[in-house]
Amino acid sequence: MALVISGCGLSEKNKQAGRKGMYYCPMHPAYTSDRQGDCPICNMRLVKKEEKAEEKTLGEVCIEHKCAMNDCPMSVKAGIKPGERIICPICGEVMSTGSGKVVEISKQPVREDGSTAGPTVLISAEKQQLIGVKTGQVGKRALIKMIRVSGKIAYDPELAITQEEFAQALNAEDNVKDSPLQDVIDRARRLTKAARNKLKLLGMNDDQIVILEKTRKAETNLYLPGKGENIWAYISVYEYEIGSIKVGDSVEIEAVAYPGERFTGNVVSINPVLDPNTRTNQVRVEVVNTGDKLKPEMFVNANIKVDLGHKLAVPEAAIMDTGLRKIVYLSREGDVLESREVSIGQKAEGYYEVMGGLKEGDIVVISGNFLVDSESKLKSAVSGQSHQHGQ
Repeated sequence: MALVISGCGLSEKNKQAGRKGMYYCPMHPAYTSDRQGDCPICNMRLVKKEEKAEEKTLGEVCIEHKCAMNDCPMSVKAGIKPGERIICPICGEVMSTGSGKVVEISKQPVREDGSTAGPTVLISAEKQQLIGVKTGQVGKRALIKMIRVSGKIAYDPELAITQEEFAQALNAEDNVKDSPLQDVIDRARRLTKAARNKLKLLGMNDDQIVILEKTRKAETNLYLPGKGENIWAYISVYEYEIGSIKVGDSVEIEAVAYPGERFTGNVVSINPVLDPNTRTNQVRVEVVNTGDKLKPEMFVNANIKVDLGHKLAVPEAAIMDTGLRKIVYLSREGDVLESREVSIGQKAEGYYEVMGGLKEGDIVVISGNFLVDSESKLKSAVSGQSHQHGQ
């Protein structure tokens, strides 16, 4: 909790500094001086700081953030000794209590939904328009994620040979199942199990192996596709995206040899082993080979379409990634912009899935938010009067 006077006026020290003239560096606003000159950090010319309004009396509106603090629903009246210095958590000014009539306000006020509000900055509507601030509404929408990867048309005689070995092992196991020698039966089962495990390591899933177990016929389209026969494509998906893909997802294939022409397919299996060198998983796609144009070993580009469902989302441009957290700026009444930390999920074609921090109907800044953030930091640094030199 921080104690704040109703008018958010200036301390006597700050008023004297304002009358003398205070200068600061636009690039390093924490550096200030009482005389003109150059910034010792970047050599940029110091800029004169605008004078603040004189101390206000109880009930007057603070020019800094246009809030009649004594009428603010977030505040409660309190009293401290006249002359005691306090800091306004909204504009950051050091202030004296004057008449001793003050109000008390939390540094992080509580919103109507019970969550904690973030720091705010006041930017007039005219200035918002000047710096290109635009807003958008948070809402639920159908999210479609497109994963764009590359790969090649399969040429995999090793897998075809292993399929043939598996089929022969199954036949051999059937032939000896009535044998009086248990050792012969066990040996046949071990060969079948070994072939099954090799198929999994080469990328076939359990459902495909079950089908192969029934047909007992190797897929020759893995290395020599026949006319009108579907083919396989092997595409490499990065580790951070593999969790979004599942068997059955639709895929569009475009070959380098046929620019602009699309071939459709579906994910049939995902290799269980990650490539440690490229940090990718090999995904196998069965593709309809229209016109028998696709040939083994051709390079292709693939778009995997992943349906994320109907979820709360925010435009991608609204998210600012500081490296430690993700924040957005909410547009409030009275030209106030509030910084809000959010939790986001999947990124989907211009939108982020919202996991926490926002609700449906919130209005967020989607353009100019970096300038809003800079303005907020600039006002905070200049108002703080820290690192003064040349006194």
